[in-house]
Amino acid sequence: MGHDVRYRLEQEHDHAAVREVHARAFGHPDRVPGLVDELRTAPAPLAPVSLVATVNDAEDDRVVGHVMLSGCRLDAPERLVAVYSLSPLGVLPEFQRSGIGTALIGHALAAADAQDVPLVFLEGAPGYYGARGFDDAERLGFRPPTLRNAPGAFQVARLSAYEDWMHGAFVYSDVFWAHDCVGLRGERLRAFQQAGGR
Repeated sequence: MGHDVRYRLEQEHDHAAVREVHARAFGHPDRVPGLVDELRTAPAPLAPVSLVATVNDAEDDRVVGHVMLSGCRLDAPERLVAVYSLSPLGVLPEFQRSGIGTALIGHALAAADAQDVPLVFLEGAPGYYGARGFDDAERLGFRPPTLRNAPGAFQVARLSAYEDWMHGAFVYSDVFWAHDCVGLRGERLRAFQQAGGR
């Protein structure tokens, strides 16, 4: 593609561009953009980390990708553990399949690790995220927040601060539930069930 892509923390003047990225990447004008808007300021056990990918476009930085880490909890037998959810990750369609999503994930995991956050969870395609530091969370002893998911979609990256006693149920913040951004629902859930899902 030939673009010089740069990665940095999101700034307030990026908000409209970030909304556009997710509206176009997810094909819905409000659901995911609204989730991001609320996650920026919602009470959480950890401060959010919001990163953008930019390219130089007519002497201005154009936001072409975005990823967000938001504070959630792991309900472990020993105690509650502050963890991150990596969601959403979006790249403008014309910039997809160019490594921007992979780089955003790498920067997000590095930011979480630098804060000594032990775990980062997500729901997504195992083939994509599995090659980028994530493993099947259920196989590692973590309980998903919903059963409305495809096998392997509930994933976790274990970081430097992870300890063996950290297992249990992953708990999203209320914002994810308010925007209905947990698991599959409607046509997507029915298609999954008809294909033999649990």
